[in-house]
Amino acid sequence: MGSGAEPDKRTLRREFLAVRNRLTADDVRESGAALARHALALPELAHARTVAAYVSVGSEPDTLALLDALRARGVCVLLPVLLPDNDLDWGEYTGEGSLARVRHGGRMALLEPVGERLGPDAVAAADAVLLPGLAVDTRGMRLGRGGGSYDRVLARLDRAGVRPALVVLLYDTEVVGHVPEEPHDRPVRAVVTPSGVRRFS
Repeated sequence: MGSGAEPDKRTLRREFLAVRNRLTADDVRESGAALARHALALPELAHARTVAAYVSVGSEPDTLALLDALRARGVCVLLPVLLPDNDLDWGEYTGEGSLARVRHGGRMALLEPVGERLGPDAVAAADAVLLPGLAVDTRGMRLGRGGGSYDRVLARLDRAGVRPALVVLLYDTEVVGHVPEEPHDRPVRAVVTPSGVRRFS
């Protein structure tokens, strides 16, 4: 579909963000707790030694409970650090105290790990990668925020010849019939929402 898909993606992003922006802090927190319960039961996470994840911001489904539970299991949790070119470096999560609020230009402040930088290729060691997004369709195609950071991550995994489980964390209303797809887009294996898990073939 090439760049012709972009206006459709932009419109969809605005629509999903508008719905998210109506959520209360309690909605976000309660959804995060339910999402964590379902995610922790995934075999892909139950057997993982290293998981690449992210710290939710704004009205994204809350991920902190999940990050802490994974760490309590002895999992090495990698978190992204946004680089000036929108690529991602990685650092290890060692608890909420290991996060710093970082503002990148005029964008929303992100919570990033403060410790040693492990390099963009560190993600290739992950058994599972938890992806942010705004929607996923019935084929497992994910609609991201449009910054391209995770497109680079997925391309890096392809180049390294590794196939970690790709899982997107969303609200129930964000599992939809179809999202626009471009040649570089990759399907995820599963979506976790506050009401459960849906797998894609």
